[in-house]
Amino acid sequence: MTEEKVVVAYKAFNKDLTCRGFQYEIGATYEHQGSVKACKGGFHACENPLDMWQYYPLTDSRFCVVELSGELSRHGNDSKIAAGKIKIKAEIGIPQIVTSAIQFVMDLVKDAKDGDVASGNSSKQAASGDSSTQAASGDSSTQAASGYSSTQAASGDSSTQAASGNSSTQAASGYSSTQAASGDSSKQAASGNSSKQAASGDSSTQAASGDSSTQAASGY
Repeated sequence: MTEEKVVVAYKAFNKDLTCRGFQYEIGATYEHQGSVKACKGGFHACENPLDMWQYYPLTDSRFCVVELSGELSRHGNDSKIAAGKIKIKAEIGIPQIVTSAIQFVMDLVKDAKDGDVASGNSSKQAASGDSSTQAASGDSSTQAASGYSSTQAASGDSSTQAASGNSSTQAASGYSSTQAASGDSSKQAASGNSSKQAASGDSSTQAASGDSSTQAASGY
């Protein structure tokens, strides 16, 4: 007997745990009746948790980790995926979203094809090292990276997207991060000092915790 493929994904809901008029319940499993096609039919979720924020607001929604199975249909522009069957596993918050987003990107880097993956300083794609720019790890990396000054899906100082480290700007952790980040001076969905959105830390400004935070925040 062939084992059914299960995809772990992330789904956003309204405050009452509805999505497009359908009522969900944590712990429940649902099966779609009809064709399954991304953006048209089936239960939708995102493999990259950060993509949820393209469809539901960050500070006025609920987020859950889900399991998708049955017939699957992927979306071409992001990690959205439609499925014939969905199980609502558990509700999660911003810290778990950030952690899962970083892990998602790191897994992509790990599985990247030879030729697309580089290591060393100032590398640009699927790289590790300082000043790398895409799917990289290291300082000043810019996409799917880890290290200082990374800019996308990165970890390290001055990272800007889906990153961890100081001065990260999107989905990052570290100082001066700006989106979905953790660390000091983070700006969006971040944790750390001087964060601005959905952040924790000092001087955070939105959905943050820490000193000088200004919206949906905890701290001084």
